[in-house]
Amino acid sequence: MVRVWEAAKARGIRLVVGCEILVGDEHEATALALHVASREGYTHLCELLTEAHRNSRTSTGEKRTPYVTLAMLTGRTQGSGRRSSGAPELIQPANHSQTKPLFDLFGSRLSLALTIHKDGEDRARLAAVLQESRRFGIPLLATNRPRFAVPEDRVLYDVLRCIQHRTTLDAAGRTLLPNAEAHLKGEAAMEALFANYPEAIARTRRVADACLFSLPSSSITSPVASRRTSVHDIVELARERDILCQGRGSAANSAVCWALGITAVDPARSSMLFERFLSPERKEPPDIDVDFEHERREEVIQEIYQRYGRSCAAMVSEVVCYRGRSALREVAKVFGLSLEQTDRLAGIPSYWDSPESASEERLREAGFDPQDSRIAAIVRIARAMQGFPRHISIHVGGFILSAEPLSRVAPVEPAGMKDRTIVPWDKDDIDVLGFFKLDVLALGMLTALRKGLDFVKEPGDLRGANERLAQIPPEDPIVYDALCRADSVGVFQIESRAQMSMLPRLRPRNFYDLVVQVAIVRPGPIQGGMVHPYLRRRSGEEASEAPHPILAPVLERTLGVPLFQEQVMQLAIVGAGYSGGEADQLRRDMAAWKKTGRLARHRDRLYRGFLRHGISPEFCERLWKQIHGFGEYGFPESHAASFALLVYASAWLKTHHPAAFAAALINSQPMGFYSPSTLLQDAKRHGVEVLPLCVFQSGWDCALESASPSARGGPAIRLGLRLVKGLGAETLRVSASDLEKLAEAGALEALVGKARRRGLWEARKPVAERLFLRANVASPTGKAALNAAVPVPTSVSVPGLTRAEQLALDYERTGVSVQDHPLRVLRERLPRDVWTSAALAAHPNLHGTTIRIAGMVLVRQRPQTASGVVFMTLEDEFGFFNLVLWAATYERLRHVATSYPLVLVRARVEIADRETASSAPIIHLVVHAMEPLETDGIVATPSRDFH
Repeated sequence: MVRVWEAAKARGIRLVVGCEILVGDEHEATALALHVASREGYTHLCELLTEAHRNSRTSTGEKRTPYVTLAMLTGRTQGSGRRSSGAPELIQPANHSQTKPLFDLFGSRLSLALTIHKDGEDRARLAAVLQESRRFGIPLLATNRPRFAVPEDRVLYDVLRCIQHRTTLDAAGRTLLPNAEAHLKGEAAMEALFANYPEAIARTRRVADACLFSLPSSSITSPVASRRTSVHDIVELARERDILCQGRGSAANSAVCWALGITAVDPARSSMLFERFLSPERKEPPDIDVDFEHERREEVIQEIYQRYGRSCAAMVSEVVCYRGRSALREVAKVFGLSLEQTDRLAGIPSYWDSPESASEERLREAGFDPQDSRIAAIVRIARAMQGFPRHISIHVGGFILSAEPLSRVAPVEPAGMKDRTIVPWDKDDIDVLGFFKLDVLALGMLTALRKGLDFVKEPGDLRGANERLAQIPPEDPIVYDALCRADSVGVFQIESRAQMSMLPRLRPRNFYDLVVQVAIVRPGPIQGGMVHPYLRRRSGEEASEAPHPILAPVLERTLGVPLFQEQVMQLAIVGAGYSGGEADQLRRDMAAWKKTGRLARHRDRLYRGFLRHGISPEFCERLWKQIHGFGEYGFPESHAASFALLVYASAWLKTHHPAAFAAALINSQPMGFYSPSTLLQDAKRHGVEVLPLCVFQSGWDCALESASPSARGGPAIRLGLRLVKGLGAETLRVSASDLEKLAEAGALEALVGKARRRGLWEARKPVAERLFLRANVASPTGKAALNAAVPVPTSVSVPGLTRAEQLALDYERTGVSVQDHPLRVLRERLPRDVWTSAALAAHPNLHGTTIRIAGMVLVRQRPQTASGVVFMTLEDEFGFFNLVLWAATYERLRHVATSYPLVLVRARVEIADRETASSAPIIHLVVHAMEPLETDGIVATPSRDFH
């Protein structure tokens, strides 16, 4: 509704606000269109929709059709209303039993809808409506009851209707419209259509003219939260429960928020722009985001509901739209393709592609005939659906708080998630309306840090997690040494291959360097061409000078190169004469340039201002590109500073307590960039001993135990039963199915002499009595005992597992292998000229050489700033390979590059910054050829692709 109001306002069209409801129940209902004439009518409509939706969810969270009863309408009829004829295929407008009560409620404002759709049923429908009108004296209202804008959209509407009803075009029958008459028609067309009913046309005009309510307007004030409602209150309630949390954002990193403990970032350590969160032109309160432990955020959310009342608190929605794959998948179902065909067709686009990528060549590769009329129609309609709303979801953390019931100003409905309520508007709508919103966000690293700090807590330490986090020793040179070596697997924000490539080049040595590190590998600085100038100045290759003396104070901290969102705002103020509020509007337009297109209006003003001061056109162009990059994703310095604290804390924990760090990350899954397998392999490379699953020793979570004397990485990690796929956390008694899962995972080897196949046999064999009789085996939660014991021995002889078989079981059931790696098993069959990652790292003189490597795919990425280039990270038994596939190469090798977990690659070695990064060479492999590895049943851990 907010978006159509904005669009209507931009085109000078007065919007009539309203809603079509169903009066009755699932057995019999009358469609009623309610139009809002006043502020009071709008409030009544919001309250009515809130009440109707209140009981529209089943116990399983499934959405049911909401109905309105006559009792709910009583007392809420201020405004304007008309009765509609129901679904297009109905002949009778409604049953007579509801007409009189509706007329009693609405009086002379009630109308009967008159529609002419040329569907063969107009005569019967008109007769019924006219009879009803004469009987009760209800005037007629002309409406086309439009379902789409133009006739050409009818096919798309039919497909969307089928998706809604979960049927196919062949089976839809009368669910579909018989023609395209239900489109939006102009005044002349409506007058011609209803030439025999001029009084119905006149009634339509009178009703529309009476509906003067506008959204938003002075008559709808935003619900301002009471003064006791504050971010500080919410942070305090989290800390009362010892939940790690941290505020971020410009307002969060202000001196006030620092003094209140909302953020741990000392504002004196960063350069904050006041207008970023407060200015005369900004009419809403400053935005503050707060991150909480992702496993415990729900405690905070429910406490907010309880403290402020469910009537005054609700979460914001997110409109999920159709994209390439989802559009193709849904349209293929509607056209009746088989599940296998649908999967193949939907698999053609990559996640970033639109349905346009379903070219004739790709269709043929996937086994489809591009000339088939049905396939062509599917692709055409999927393209038209791109960007259409698919469903409403809960926003990641947006909360609206109000001093009055929200249902007076917005419809509130239960979410699919238990004990959540939402308003059906997204965050942009909320901003337009000026509602008070705060973001209660979930951050996995906070969960991991708390669990890691609990592992290393000294006995008797009574400090809370927040206090222990704040007292991590600052500016430890050993930590920065590790980061300069790109030793950052699992470290917050700097674990991606792009960040790991940047670390040896930037070589951070203090906290502010981490602030820059977090922000520099983002579309804003990259698209603006700011990264390489900054690195050259940091290494002393060129002078650190601002493009003009008036810009020097703004750019001094970043060596004369703009890297942060606030700096762009400051440059607009200093160089182009923007006010603080105008600079903040520039920021908003940067963030929403794809949606609104309002960013373009700033270009000429910025250029004129900079050129007037003698700033070079080249700098203007680079800055403009950077502004567009910030629209894709750019970091304000305030956010980067908050995140840098967690970067340092996680790096400190990894450097000094690698076992605790790895175990905490695995116990906090799902989160982060890497799988548990990669995290454990990295921990082993740091000398950490990893102990296998054991039904006697393993709890639900990974734990720390005393390591063997030969281990050099501190305590050992004992794997937890949480890694066993399909095993429930609250299992108190082991079922036959659970026993089989434990056997496959190797957790029963202590019972059967480390013979996993024997354990599998004992778990699966038919028995006449209980296999396990002995108790006192710790359960996953430690709360009860498993009814398990040594299996009854038999004389059956079973062979042991091969390495490949055991590895396959490891990955299939747990996703990790303690003692082996797919490449270690396959190494002996590979050609002798295939390099290992360890050998490659030991030969920094291979630049320009073409080599062959083999590995397991960990990650596939395609950054928006990379012009179609795809990056892949492979792992062998010793470490990582970083692959680069140019756009043309990726298109040629796309099937192999996206479909196989283990690959053999021929590539050219590229070693960047060989002179400045010799201690940690940055090695990339530019791919020429790629083929799948023959695995003989060896499986690999699933890759994390295009996140």
